[in-house]
Amino acid sequence: MRPPNEEVPTPARFRGAGIPVRSDPNASQEHALRSHCGAARAANNWAVGWVEASWWQRRAEESYGITEAELPEWRPWSLPALRKAFNQAKTTDPRFAAWWEENSKEAYSTGLANASAAFDNYAKSKQGKRRGKRVGTPRFKSKRKARLACRFTTGTIRVDTDGRHVTLPRLGTIRTHEPTVKLLAHVQAGTARVLSATVRHERGRWFVSFQAEVKRDLERVARPDTAVGIDLGVKTLAVMADSTGEIRTVPNPGHYDAARKQPRRASRTVSRRQGPDRRTGRKPSKRWEKATAQRNKMHHRVANLREDALHKLTTSVAAEYGTVVVEDLNVAGMLKNRCLARRIADAGFGEIRRLLGYKTRQRHATRLVAANRWYPSSKTCSGVRRGESQAAAAPGST
Repeated sequence: MRPPNEEVPTPARFRGAGIPVRSDPNASQEHALRSHCGAARAANNWAVGWVEASWWQRRAEESYGITEAELPEWRPWSLPALRKAFNQAKTTDPRFAAWWEENSKEAYSTGLANASAAFDNYAKSKQGKRRGKRVGTPRFKSKRKARLACRFTTGTIRVDTDGRHVTLPRLGTIRTHEPTVKLLAHVQAGTARVLSATVRHERGRWFVSFQAEVKRDLERVARPDTAVGIDLGVKTLAVMADSTGEIRTVPNPGHYDAARKQPRRASRTVSRRQGPDRRTGRKPSKRWEKATAQRNKMHHRVANLREDALHKLTTSVAAEYGTVVVEDLNVAGMLKNRCLARRIADAGFGEIRRLLGYKTRQRHATRLVAANRWYPSSKTCSGVRRGESQAAAAPGST
Protein backbone atom coordinates (compact mmCIF):
# COMPACT_ATOMS: atom_id res chain seq x y z
CA MET A 1 0.00 0.00 0.00
CA ARG A 2 1.22 3.50 -0.79
CA PRO A 3 2.39 5.46 2.29
CA PRO A 4 -0.03 8.14 3.48
CA ASN A 5 0.11 11.32 1.42
CA GLU A 6 2.93 10.09 -0.77
CA GLU A 7 3.50 12.14 -3.89
CA VAL A 8 0.97 10.89 -6.41
CA PRO A 9 0.02 11.97 -9.92
CA THR A 10 -2.79 14.38 -10.41
CA PRO A 11 -6.06 12.48 -9.88
CA ALA A 12 -8.61 11.99 -12.59
CA ARG A 13 -11.70 14.10 -12.76
CA PHE A 14 -14.39 13.25 -10.23
CA ARG A 15 -18.00 14.22 -9.95
CA GLY A 16 -19.18 16.32 -7.08
CA ALA A 17 -22.24 18.36 -6.15
CA GLY A 18 -21.50 22.00 -5.54
CA ILE A 19 -22.71 24.09 -2.65
CA PRO A 20 -26.31 25.24 -3.22
CA VAL A 21 -26.48 28.80 -4.49
CA ARG A 22 -29.41 30.91 -3.41
CA SER A 23 -31.27 32.48 -6.32
CA ASP A 24 -33.63 35.43 -6.63
CA PRO A 25 -36.15 34.63 -9.39
CA ASN A 26 -38.71 37.22 -10.40
CA ALA A 27 -42.45 36.58 -10.19
CA SER A 28 -42.78 34.94 -13.60
CA GLN A 29 -39.70 32.80 -13.08
CA GLU A 30 -40.93 31.65 -9.67
CA HIS A 31 -44.24 30.67 -11.23
CA ALA A 32 -42.35 28.67 -13.88
CA LEU A 33 -40.19 27.03 -11.21
CA ARG A 34 -43.23 25.94 -9.24
CA SER A 35 -44.83 24.63 -12.42
CA HIS A 36 -41.73 22.55 -13.25
CA CYS A 37 -41.55 21.13 -9.73
CA GLY A 38 -45.27 20.35 -9.81
CA ALA A 39 -44.81 18.60 -13.15
CA ALA A 40 -42.05 16.45 -11.63
CA ARG A 41 -44.36 15.48 -8.76
CA ALA A 42 -47.21 14.67 -11.16
CA ALA A 43 -44.95 12.50 -13.33
CA ASN A 44 -43.70 10.65 -10.26
CA ASN A 45 -47.27 9.93 -9.10
CA TRP A 46 -48.25 8.80 -12.60
CA ALA A 47 -45.32 6.36 -12.74
CA VAL A 48 -46.11 4.94 -9.29
CA GLY A 49 -49.75 4.42 -10.22
CA TRP A 50 -48.92 2.99 -13.66
CA VAL A 51 -46.55 0.35 -12.28
CA GLU A 52 -48.65 -0.60 -9.27
CA ALA A 53 -51.79 -0.92 -11.41
CA SER A 54 -50.37 -4.11 -12.92
CA TRP A 55 -49.62 -5.42 -9.43
CA TRP A 56 -53.20 -4.95 -8.28
CA GLN A 57 -54.55 -6.36 -11.53
CA ARG A 58 -52.49 -9.52 -11.17
CA ARG A 59 -53.52 -9.88 -7.53
CA ALA A 60 -57.19 -9.51 -8.41
CA GLU A 61 -57.03 -12.04 -11.24
CA GLU A 62 -55.08 -14.52 -9.09
CA SER A 63 -57.96 -14.48 -6.61
CA TYR A 64 -60.22 -15.79 -9.41
CA GLY A 65 -57.93 -18.77 -10.03
CA ILE A 66 -56.38 -17.54 -13.29
CA THR A 67 -53.16 -19.32 -14.15
CA GLU A 68 -49.78 -17.61 -14.20
CA ALA A 69 -49.50 -17.81 -17.97
CA GLU A 70 -52.79 -15.92 -18.44
CA LEU A 71 -52.01 -13.14 -15.95
CA PRO A 72 -51.09 -9.67 -17.31
CA GLU A 73 -47.40 -8.95 -17.61
CA TRP A 74 -45.49 -7.05 -14.99
CA ARG A 75 -44.98 -3.44 -16.01
CA PRO A 76 -41.28 -2.47 -15.95
CA TRP A 77 -40.04 0.44 -13.86
CA SER A 78 -36.76 1.18 -15.60
CA LEU A 79 -36.34 4.81 -16.59
CA PRO A 80 -36.39 4.17 -20.38
CA ALA A 81 -39.56 2.09 -20.03
CA LEU A 82 -41.27 4.74 -17.93
CA ARG A 83 -40.29 7.47 -20.39
CA LYS A 84 -41.69 5.51 -23.32
CA ALA A 85 -44.98 4.82 -21.54
CA PHE A 86 -45.30 8.41 -20.32
CA ASN A 87 -44.69 9.87 -23.79
CA GLN A 88 -47.56 7.75 -25.08
CA ALA A 89 -49.91 8.74 -22.25
CA LYS A 90 -49.20 12.45 -21.83
CA THR A 91 -51.15 13.49 -24.92
CA THR A 92 -54.24 11.44 -24.05
CA ASP A 93 -54.28 11.39 -20.26
CA PRO A 94 -56.56 14.24 -19.08
CA ARG A 95 -54.18 14.91 -16.19
CA PHE A 96 -51.46 16.07 -18.62
CA ALA A 97 -52.99 16.72 -22.04
CA ALA A 98 -53.93 20.36 -21.32
CA TRP A 99 -50.65 21.62 -19.84
CA TRP A 100 -47.71 19.24 -20.35
CA GLU A 101 -46.22 21.46 -23.06
CA GLU A 102 -45.80 24.36 -20.61
CA ASN A 103 -42.76 22.75 -18.93
CA SER A 104 -39.43 21.34 -20.00
CA LYS A 105 -39.16 17.62 -20.62
CA GLU A 106 -36.56 17.57 -17.84
CA ALA A 107 -39.31 18.22 -15.27
CA TYR A 108 -41.16 15.02 -16.21
CA SER A 109 -37.89 13.11 -16.49
CA THR A 110 -37.08 14.13 -12.91
CA GLY A 111 -40.29 12.62 -11.58
CA LEU A 112 -39.89 9.44 -13.62
CA ALA A 113 -36.28 9.03 -12.45
CA ASN A 114 -37.37 9.44 -8.82
CA ALA A 115 -40.05 6.78 -9.24
CA SER A 116 -37.64 4.40 -10.94
CA ALA A 117 -35.10 4.81 -8.13
CA ALA A 118 -37.82 4.27 -5.52
CA PHE A 119 -38.90 0.98 -7.13
CA ASP A 120 -35.26 -0.15 -7.39
CA ASN A 121 -34.69 0.55 -3.70
CA TYR A 122 -37.85 -1.34 -2.80
CA ALA A 123 -36.87 -4.38 -4.88
CA LYS A 124 -33.30 -4.49 -3.54
CA SER A 125 -34.50 -4.06 0.03
CA LYS A 126 -37.01 -6.89 -0.35
CA GLN A 127 -34.32 -9.16 -1.80
CA GLY A 128 -31.88 -8.32 0.97
CA LYS A 129 -29.44 -6.55 -1.37
CA ARG A 130 -29.82 -3.12 0.22
CA ARG A 131 -28.35 -2.21 3.57
CA GLY A 132 -30.18 -0.18 6.15
CA LYS A 133 -33.79 0.06 7.15
CA ARG A 134 -36.40 -1.87 5.18
CA VAL A 135 -37.81 0.13 2.28
CA GLY A 136 -41.51 -0.09 1.50
CA THR A 137 -43.36 0.36 -1.76
CA PRO A 138 -43.21 3.83 -3.35
CA ARG A 139 -45.96 6.19 -2.30
CA PHE A 140 -47.69 9.09 -3.98
CA LYS A 141 -46.28 12.54 -3.24
CA SER A 142 -48.62 15.02 -1.63
CA LYS A 143 -49.07 18.39 -3.27
CA ARG A 144 -48.90 20.11 0.09
CA LYS A 145 -46.01 18.19 1.68
CA ALA A 146 -43.75 17.26 -1.26
CA ARG A 147 -40.54 19.27 -1.52
CA LEU A 148 -40.34 21.36 -4.67
CA ALA A 149 -37.36 20.15 -6.72
CA CYS A 150 -36.47 19.65 -10.37
CA ARG A 151 -33.27 18.48 -12.10
CA PHE A 152 -31.98 19.60 -15.50
CA THR A 153 -29.53 17.39 -17.38
CA THR A 154 -29.79 18.62 -20.97
CA GLY A 155 -30.21 21.95 -22.69
CA THR A 156 -28.63 25.28 -21.86
CA ILE A 157 -27.12 24.95 -18.38
CA ARG A 158 -24.42 27.46 -17.60
CA VAL A 159 -23.03 29.93 -15.12
CA ASP A 160 -23.01 33.38 -16.72
CA THR A 161 -19.76 35.28 -17.03
CA ASP A 162 -20.88 38.10 -14.72
CA GLY A 163 -20.89 35.69 -11.78
CA ARG A 164 -24.39 36.76 -10.66
CA HIS A 165 -26.68 34.87 -13.04
CA VAL A 166 -27.34 31.27 -14.10
CA THR A 167 -29.16 30.05 -17.20
CA LEU A 168 -31.46 27.02 -17.18
CA PRO A 169 -33.61 25.43 -19.93
CA ARG A 170 -37.07 26.98 -20.42
CA LEU A 171 -36.49 29.21 -17.38
CA GLY A 172 -33.97 31.58 -18.90
CA THR A 173 -31.46 33.64 -16.98
CA ILE A 174 -32.03 33.77 -13.21
CA ARG A 175 -30.23 36.12 -10.89
CA THR A 176 -28.38 34.58 -7.96
CA HIS A 177 -28.38 36.05 -4.48
CA GLU A 178 -24.80 34.85 -3.97
CA PRO A 179 -21.85 35.19 -6.37
CA THR A 180 -20.86 32.12 -8.40
CA VAL A 181 -17.27 33.23 -9.03
CA LYS A 182 -15.66 30.03 -7.65
CA LEU A 183 -17.45 27.69 -10.02
CA LEU A 184 -17.13 30.20 -12.84
CA ALA A 185 -13.36 30.36 -12.35
CA HIS A 186 -13.10 26.57 -12.62
CA VAL A 187 -15.25 26.50 -15.75
CA GLN A 188 -13.28 29.27 -17.45
CA ALA A 189 -9.98 27.61 -16.54
CA GLY A 190 -11.14 24.31 -18.02
CA THR A 191 -10.89 22.40 -14.74
CA ALA A 192 -14.65 21.88 -14.36
CA ARG A 193 -17.54 20.90 -16.59
CA VAL A 194 -21.14 21.40 -15.53
CA LEU A 195 -23.15 18.19 -15.90
CA SER A 196 -26.54 19.04 -14.41
CA ALA A 197 -28.39 21.55 -12.28
CA THR A 198 -31.00 21.00 -9.60
CA VAL A 199 -33.39 23.68 -8.37
CA ARG A 200 -35.25 23.24 -5.11
CA HIS A 201 -37.35 25.30 -2.74
CA GLU A 202 -36.25 25.22 0.86
CA ARG A 203 -36.75 27.53 3.85
CA GLY A 204 -38.83 29.86 1.71
CA ARG A 205 -35.98 30.34 -0.78
CA TRP A 206 -34.95 28.93 -4.14
CA PHE A 207 -31.56 27.23 -4.49
CA VAL A 208 -29.63 26.05 -7.54
CA SER A 209 -27.05 23.26 -7.18
CA PHE A 210 -24.68 22.36 -10.02
CA GLN A 211 -23.20 18.91 -10.39
CA ALA A 212 -19.83 19.34 -12.03
CA GLU A 213 -16.96 17.15 -13.12
CA VAL A 214 -13.99 18.79 -11.42
CA LYS A 215 -10.27 18.29 -11.79
CA ARG A 216 -8.29 19.39 -8.77
CA ASP A 217 -4.78 18.77 -7.47
CA LEU A 218 -4.22 16.91 -4.25
CA GLU A 219 -3.26 19.04 -1.26
CA ARG A 220 -0.41 17.88 0.94
CA VAL A 221 -1.28 17.59 4.62
CA ALA A 222 0.73 19.32 7.33
CA ARG A 223 1.77 16.11 9.17
CA PRO A 224 1.72 13.21 6.71
CA ASP A 225 3.51 10.74 9.06
CA THR A 226 1.19 11.34 12.01
CA ALA A 227 -1.91 9.32 12.81
CA VAL A 228 -4.77 10.58 14.94
CA GLY A 229 -7.61 8.78 16.67
CA ILE A 230 -10.92 10.56 17.21
CA ASP A 231 -13.21 9.61 20.09
CA LEU A 232 -16.65 11.17 19.70
CA GLY A 233 -18.83 12.05 22.66
CA VAL A 234 -21.75 14.13 23.85
CA LYS A 235 -20.27 16.34 26.54
CA THR A 236 -17.05 16.77 24.54
CA LEU A 237 -17.65 16.46 20.82
CA ALA A 238 -14.24 14.96 20.00
CA VAL A 239 -11.10 13.92 21.85
CA MET A 240 -8.19 13.60 19.41
CA ALA A 241 -5.01 11.75 20.36
CA ASP A 242 -2.25 11.49 17.76
CA SER A 243 0.71 9.14 17.48
CA THR A 244 3.08 11.72 19.03
CA GLY A 245 1.15 11.69 22.30
CA GLU A 246 -0.58 15.04 21.82
CA ILE A 247 -4.20 15.15 22.99
CA ARG A 248 -6.72 17.78 21.98
CA THR A 249 -10.36 18.20 22.87
CA VAL A 250 -13.14 19.84 20.90
CA PRO A 251 -16.08 21.04 23.01
CA ASN A 252 -19.59 20.27 21.84
CA PRO A 253 -21.21 23.51 20.63
CA GLY A 254 -24.70 22.18 21.39
CA HIS A 255 -26.40 24.38 18.82
CA TYR A 256 -29.87 22.95 19.41
CA ASP A 257 -29.63 23.16 23.21
CA ALA A 258 -28.46 26.76 22.92
CA ALA A 259 -31.45 27.70 20.76
CA ARG A 260 -33.96 25.27 22.23
CA LYS A 261 -36.06 27.93 23.92
CA GLN A 262 -37.02 29.64 20.66
CA PRO A 263 -38.23 26.50 18.78
CA ARG A 264 -40.22 25.44 21.83
CA ARG A 265 -41.97 28.78 21.93
CA ALA A 266 -42.59 28.65 18.17
CA SER A 267 -44.00 25.11 18.46
CA ARG A 268 -46.36 26.28 21.18
CA THR A 269 -47.60 29.00 18.85
CA VAL A 270 -48.17 26.47 16.06
CA SER A 271 -50.20 24.22 18.36
CA ARG A 272 -52.57 27.10 19.09
CA ARG A 273 -53.36 27.64 15.42
CA GLN A 274 -55.87 25.72 13.33
CA GLY A 275 -53.83 23.12 11.50
CA PRO A 276 -54.84 20.52 8.89
CA ASP A 277 -56.92 17.50 9.78
CA ARG A 278 -56.98 14.61 7.32
CA ARG A 279 -59.85 12.87 9.08
CA THR A 280 -62.26 15.75 8.58
CA GLY A 281 -60.62 17.30 5.51
CA ARG A 282 -59.95 20.57 7.32
CA LYS A 283 -57.40 22.78 5.62
CA PRO A 284 -54.76 24.71 7.61
CA SER A 285 -55.31 28.36 8.34
CA LYS A 286 -53.02 31.09 7.07
CA ARG A 287 -51.86 31.81 10.61
CA TRP A 288 -50.89 28.15 11.07
CA GLU A 289 -48.88 28.18 7.85
CA LYS A 290 -47.15 31.40 8.88
CA ALA A 291 -46.32 30.07 12.35
CA THR A 292 -45.06 26.79 10.87
CA ALA A 293 -42.77 28.64 8.47
CA GLN A 294 -41.37 30.68 11.36
CA ARG A 295 -40.69 27.53 13.39
CA ASN A 296 -39.05 25.81 10.44
CA LYS A 297 -36.82 28.82 9.91
CA MET A 298 -35.45 28.43 13.43
CA HIS A 299 -34.75 24.74 12.91
CA HIS A 300 -32.99 25.47 9.62
CA ARG A 301 -30.79 28.03 11.33
CA VAL A 302 -29.67 25.44 13.89
CA ALA A 303 -28.99 22.94 11.09
CA ASN A 304 -26.87 25.49 9.23
CA LEU A 305 -24.83 26.28 12.35
CA ARG A 306 -24.22 22.57 12.96
CA GLU A 307 -23.21 21.99 9.35
CA ASP A 308 -20.77 24.90 9.41
CA ALA A 309 -19.11 23.69 12.64
CA LEU A 310 -18.74 20.11 11.40
CA HIS A 311 -17.24 21.27 8.11
CA LYS A 312 -14.65 23.39 9.90
CA LEU A 313 -13.73 20.53 12.24
CA THR A 314 -13.38 17.86 9.57
CA THR A 315 -11.53 20.16 7.17
CA SER A 316 -8.90 21.00 9.79
CA VAL A 317 -8.43 17.32 10.72
CA ALA A 318 -8.20 16.10 7.12
CA ALA A 319 -5.67 18.82 6.25
CA GLU A 320 -3.31 17.97 9.14
CA TYR A 321 -2.95 14.19 9.56
CA GLY A 322 -1.88 11.45 7.18
CA THR A 323 -4.02 8.79 8.89
CA VAL A 324 -7.34 9.42 10.62
CA VAL A 325 -8.96 6.73 12.78
CA VAL A 326 -12.63 7.08 13.67
CA GLU A 327 -15.11 4.87 15.49
CA ASP A 328 -17.57 2.61 13.69
CA LEU A 329 -20.52 3.73 15.80
CA ASN A 330 -24.03 2.33 15.63
CA VAL A 331 -25.62 5.75 15.52
CA ALA A 332 -29.08 4.41 14.63
CA GLY A 333 -29.00 2.20 17.72
CA MET A 334 -27.70 5.01 19.92
CA LEU A 335 -30.60 7.22 18.90
CA LYS A 336 -33.00 4.73 20.50
CA ASN A 337 -31.77 5.91 23.90
CA ARG A 338 -34.41 8.50 24.71
CA CYS A 339 -32.20 10.12 27.35
CA LEU A 340 -29.37 10.93 24.91
CA ALA A 341 -31.04 10.84 21.49
CA ARG A 342 -31.43 14.61 21.20
CA ARG A 343 -27.81 15.33 22.12
CA ILE A 344 -26.45 12.56 19.88
CA ALA A 345 -28.45 13.82 16.92
CA ASP A 346 -27.30 17.37 17.62
CA ALA A 347 -23.65 16.27 17.65
CA GLY A 348 -23.83 14.68 14.18
CA PHE A 349 -21.68 11.57 14.71
CA GLY A 350 -22.59 10.04 11.37
CA GLU A 351 -22.02 13.28 9.47
CA ILE A 352 -18.49 13.62 10.88
CA ARG A 353 -17.49 10.26 9.46
CA ARG A 354 -19.11 11.00 6.09
CA LEU A 355 -17.32 14.34 5.75
CA LEU A 356 -13.97 12.85 6.71
CA GLY A 357 -14.53 10.07 4.18
CA TYR A 358 -14.56 12.22 1.06
CA LYS A 359 -12.21 14.93 2.31
CA THR A 360 -9.41 12.50 3.10
CA ARG A 361 -9.94 10.56 -0.13
CA GLN A 362 -10.53 13.31 -2.68
CA ARG A 363 -8.66 16.30 -1.31
CA HIS A 364 -5.56 14.82 0.31
CA ALA A 365 -5.37 11.11 -0.69
CA THR A 366 -4.84 10.13 2.95
CA ARG A 367 -6.15 7.17 4.92
CA LEU A 368 -9.36 6.94 6.91
CA VAL A 369 -9.63 3.90 9.18
CA ALA A 370 -12.88 2.87 10.84
CA ALA A 371 -12.10 1.12 14.13
CA ASN A 372 -14.12 -1.99 14.85
CA ARG A 373 -16.87 -1.16 17.33
CA TRP A 374 -16.29 -4.49 19.11
CA TYR A 375 -12.54 -4.00 19.55
CA PRO A 376 -11.76 -4.07 23.34
CA SER A 377 -9.85 -0.80 23.37
CA SER A 378 -10.71 -0.07 27.02
CA LYS A 379 -9.07 -3.39 28.04
CA THR A 380 -5.80 -2.68 26.25
CA CYS A 381 -2.77 -0.99 27.79
CA SER A 382 -2.41 2.62 26.69
CA GLY A 383 1.23 2.02 25.85
CA VAL A 384 0.30 -0.83 23.53
CA ARG A 385 -2.33 1.33 21.84
CA ARG A 386 0.21 4.12 21.32
CA GLY A 387 2.64 1.64 19.77
CA GLU A 388 -0.05 0.32 17.44
CA SER A 389 -0.96 3.86 16.34
CA GLN A 390 2.67 4.67 15.57
CA ALA A 391 3.04 1.42 13.63
CA ALA A 392 -0.09 2.20 11.62
CA ALA A 393 1.22 5.64 10.75
CA ALA A 394 4.62 4.34 9.65
CA PRO A 395 5.34 4.57 5.90
CA GLY A 396 4.61 1.35 4.08
CA SER A 397 2.23 0.02 6.73
CA THR A 398 -1.03 -1.57 5.69
